[in-house]
Order: sequence, then C-alpha cells, then structure tokens
Amino acid sequence: MTERISITVAAVVERDGRFLLVEERADGALKLNQPAGHLEPGESLLQAVARETLEETAYRFTPHALLGVYRWHNVHRGVTYVRFAFLGSVEGPEPDRPLDHGILRALWLTPQALCAERNRHRSPLVARCVKDCLAGRRFALDVLIDADGADV
Repeated sequence: MTERISITVAAVVERDGRFLLVEERADGALKLNQPAGHLEPGESLLQAVARETLEETAYRFTPHALLGVYRWHNVHRGVTYVRFAFLGSVEGPEPDRPLDHGILRALWLTPQALCAERNRHRSPLVARCVKDCLAGRRFALDVLIDADGADV
C-alpha cells in the first residue's frame, strides 16, 4: 500500500458548554467527528473550513483562531492526516440545506457526553481538539500565510 499525506481542516465550535459535531457513516459504522474535510485545490485553509462546516452541518462558520496543527497516521488506511483545527462561531443552521453524503446530522454534545462515546470517534483527533480547546489553546490566524500570488 502506498503511503499518502492528506491535508484536512476541522471546525471546533463550543457554545453553552457543548461542542458542534457531526454523526456520519464511515467505515461501515456511525462515527462522531468535528465538521471536517479535505483541502481542495485553490482553496485557502480558512475557505476550506468554512465550506466543510456549511456542507456538513448547514451552519455558517467564522474562524476566530487556530487551535492547532495535528498529525495522525491511520495505519489501516496508510494515510497520514495533517489537520488544521480552527476555533470559531457559527450562524444558522439553514434548515433547507442538505448535508453532505454520509452525514446523518449535526449535534451538540457536552465534553462528558463526547467522552462517553469515545469508541465512536472518527479519530483520536476528535477528543484531542476538545481537550486543547478546553485548556485554552489558541493561535492568531495571522500565523497562516497564504502566499498564492504574493511577491515572495
């Protein structure tokens, strides 16, 4: 199996002590994940996280800070994921907006409820991002440099 690297983005949204998650069908089971997905060609990281959140939850996401950059190697798939996780807020949902294929619903869970569902987490990054958010981890968005078209 050829090893791959995949750049992904994730939205971490906390409101009233609950975190926004998606319940999705993955690998033949129902999994929990932050709204997340792959960076598409020509997209900035901020555009990607806003798009993925809207597509998976019907909420409009506004990033406020970078939570962190996480690396996780999925040995079963032969893929190393590099996840840029963003903290932010949401507006919505847009009730008539269809969710991405495989997404059953968006839901809000407390950290305790999420921990109780650990066996359903899509990856270990789900719990780690919540832990880092609760610990106050934050980085300014200007740490991200989008050099497309820039005079470097």
